[in-house]
Amino acid sequence: METINSRLISWASILDGKTRAQAVSTSQLPFIHPHIALMPDAHLGLGATVGSVIPTLGAILPAAVGVDIGCGMIAVRTQYALMDLPADRKPLRQGIERAVPLSAGHNNREISASAAPRLAELRELAARAGFDPAKYTPKWELQLGSLGSGNHFIEVCVDETDAVWLFLHSGSRGVGNKIAQRHIAEAQSVVRRRGVALPDRDQAYLEEGTPEFDRYIRELGWAQHFALLNREEMMDRLVRQFESWVGGRVREMERINCHHNFTAKERHFGKSVWVSRKGAIRAEAGDPGLIPGSMGTASYVVEGLGNPMSLNSSPHGAGREYSRNAARKAFTLEELKAAMRGIEFRASEAFIDEIPAAYKPIDQVMQDSADLVKIRHKLRQLVNVKGD
Repeated sequence: METINSRLISWASILDGKTRAQAVSTSQLPFIHPHIALMPDAHLGLGATVGSVIPTLGAILPAAVGVDIGCGMIAVRTQYALMDLPADRKPLRQGIERAVPLSAGHNNREISASAAPRLAELRELAARAGFDPAKYTPKWELQLGSLGSGNHFIEVCVDETDAVWLFLHSGSRGVGNKIAQRHIAEAQSVVRRRGVALPDRDQAYLEEGTPEFDRYIRELGWAQHFALLNREEMMDRLVRQFESWVGGRVREMERINCHHNFTAKERHFGKSVWVSRKGAIRAEAGDPGLIPGSMGTASYVVEGLGNPMSLNSSPHGAGREYSRNAARKAFTLEELKAAMRGIEFRASEAFIDEIPAAYKPIDQVMQDSADLVKIRHKLRQLVNVKGD
């Protein structure tokens, strides 16, 4: 842990100058209380550092939540062991790719039976929040149960005991992105009308007690819940594909579902604050959590230690060292194939920017997190599914 200034504390042993400067700039906003906690996976982000925990008094920065509201992880531990699995994993990967729409803009063609009650819940929640998600995305219902692209993934893994886990990463899809973009733009408009000067326009904020703030909180809460149910829906489909492949039913020994792009009202250092975790998970004492590495490396099932200086938080993954464009220039498909040796995946140049070498070493991130979380399980991948 390093105290960078009175309002910025960092757990990142790997931290480039631009990321550090961005976090310092955010920490100087007048409503930060008591300090920003920079996680071990911290890297440069839009408006606020990815891997940062930002507590604010009476205000929220929509860009500090990000455009993938509610993005997070879900995992299921099954009763199966590695020795129970068929040798050929390609049919499983292909089955998952048929069952879950992949890539940005790819949606379901119809509403499945399992999605229907979840969509009814979301419609009711939207009505209580006083808005219609269709004003953002007309066919938002068809996005429930779809993966997206970038670093979103579906995996089948085994832990150190060879127990089989089903694991995936996704968020609120296009509808959440549209909601986020609308409120980021509105915050920028508000501060511009008030004549507020900011070092970065994406530090624009909404003040508690205003109609703009209240509307953002209602729609943010809806998008966060959409993301959670989106992961639940995909996990149910993943379970069904796995059952078909192994020829038996799955008993869920454990299910963990956690956000890492979200805002919540919490109490820290004597005051009630809005805590925006952008690329960080809540890690109160005993909280179960999931910290994925990059494709081809380890992922972790953890338990929070409730470190008050971190605002009860921990990292959400490995954290990028190369931007996507830089990674595409620096690495090749052959290098990606070598990194993924022994893992069933679809080899594509579209995934070069997700090569493990583009990320911080996940084991270093976990070492930096020793006073934030306790490791329960270390997972290694057998099957990886991603969208272009």
